[in-house]
Amino acid sequence: MLQDINETNSIFVSGCLETEPVFSHEVYGEGFYSFMLRVPRLSESDDILPVTISDRLSEPDKMYVGSRICVRGQIRSYNTYENNRNHLILSIFVKEICFLTEDEEVKENPNHVSLDGFICKPTVYRTTPKGRRIADILLAVNRAYGKSDYIPLIAWERNALFSKGLDVGDNIRLEGRMQSRLYRKKIDNGEIVEKTAFEVSVSKMELNKE
Repeated sequence: MLQDINETNSIFVSGCLETEPVFSHEVYGEGFYSFMLRVPRLSESDDILPVTISDRLSEPDKMYVGSRICVRGQIRSYNTYENNRNHLILSIFVKEICFLTEDEEVKENPNHVSLDGFICKPTVYRTTPKGRRIADILLAVNRAYGKSDYIPLIAWERNALFSKGLDVGDNIRLEGRMQSRLYRKKIDNGEIVEKTAFEVSVSKMELNKE
């Protein structure tokens, strides 16, 4: 099994390929491919998550729809410009990969995220029609060469109430899982389209006072 990576941005996921890898881009002669990974939840539903992998780690004969893998890496973000608006895109950037046999079991949590970063915009706190407390947070996580990844978080109940008292610039540490969430959006011509949001659902969080 893959070794744990102790850093400010770490994710471990295990699941089945939902789509075949397709070429995404090339950097300094290194090719990168993207695919969607179906990751089981504790409930009956699954998360369908975007993954990016280098051709140096990929093994094409083992990566087909339905094949089982586990990966460890980081959540990366980048912006695209579409319809006169910027859109934040998330992807799991693979650093290590393990190919699983049909009967091989994964003993650890199949979807675990650890982040250490800074709140970079005011938290949006609200209560749902059913009375549940919820908060939307945008976290900036630093990485090498002066870059940062901007990762949306969603916190519920006790964590939402805690995050309500946080300020822009506060350094927090958290654990959770990366999730996919379907929602409907009305576009310019009035048509309603179904879209998918990717975010980290927070299970634990604390203020880093160091």
